[in-house]
Amino acid sequence: MTLLLLESLLALLLFVFIVWWTMFSGRPKGELPPEETGHPPPPEDAVQKPPSIKR
Repeated sequence: MTLLLLESLLALLLFVFIVWWTMFSGRPKGELPPEETGHPPPPEDAVQKPPSIKR
């Protein structure tokens, strides 16, 4: 019984390590910085609206 618990704990730790590695391996400081575009939203008349259907 102890061997099964030890094996499942090892599998859980391996799973957590793989998830952590795939999430943070290529990023220099972990999470990505928030996206800041600096562009104002487009004016209302520039946004195309779908044609209305009249019945």
